[in-house]
Amino acid sequence: MTAPITVVGDPRTVDPYAEPERASSVRFLYALNPLVKLGAPLPTMVLLVFVRDLATPAAFVLLSFAILVVGVRFTARLAALLVALPLAAAVVGIGFSIWTDPARVDHTAALLQVGGWTLYAGALETGLATGLRLAAIVALTLIAGLSTTGPDFVRAAVQHLRVPYRIGYTALAAFRFVPRFAYELDVIRQAHRVRGAHGRRGPFAAAARWFGYVVPLLAGAIRHAERVALAMDARAFGAHPDRTERHLVPLRARDLVFTLALWAASAAIFWTFFPRGWD
Repeated sequence: MTAPITVVGDPRTVDPYAEPERASSVRFLYALNPLVKLGAPLPTMVLLVFVRDLATPAAFVLLSFAILVVGVRFTARLAALLVALPLAAAVVGIGFSIWTDPARVDHTAALLQVGGWTLYAGALETGLATGLRLAAIVALTLIAGLSTTGPDFVRAAVQHLRVPYRIGYTALAAFRFVPRFAYELDVIRQAHRVRGAHGRRGPFAAAARWFGYVVPLLAGAIRHAERVALAMDARAFGAHPDRTERHLVPLRARDLVFTLALWAASAAIFWTFFPRGWD
């Protein structure tokens, strides 16, 4: 009698190209339709282009951060983004304040003077408002970016936006190339390391190492593309106007609730700061 085969360790080591498992639905953003997570913040992002105050984009940054903390799993990447985005907004804001035309803000208080150059309070406020506006737009895009996978977005676009499946599933196949190439690059690096190839140091040795990686990786990509093309032809890909969906990404009531709640919160923020925040 043959004993059953038991896989020990990470199952992804058996199939390194397998699609990642869906995240737990305990965090509500993972359970929403990808198109809703992208489309619901879109009107807000468009309107943020026209605001000029500090409070409105800062409020949307805080709102986006609150949604992310509650809606997705708290990871090191999320923590880094929560810290890096305000810092980036400050750096961009200071940069824009330096480039602001002093003639437009010379009626405000002078904060810093170096030789014949003066940094006015109005220039700093304009620069920080621009940095916060960019940060708010980026933070709203993270709602979809941190909780949506590429395959799910493609499937939702095919099912609900009527994107031709020939285009959608070709893009889906391209998404699957990325983890495969990462795995093959790791294998090539290990093989070069075992053989002691390009073991020297310096910029020329590094360029030689990368050139040694590119050729076998390109050859593997061509072989993989040929196999994918043959598999798609064998399944009559493109022969019919529609195909049966294996993975459904439906629109549910919770998608409508999330959209209405986000729009209501956005409208409240805009209404609060509307008199002094718009040009």
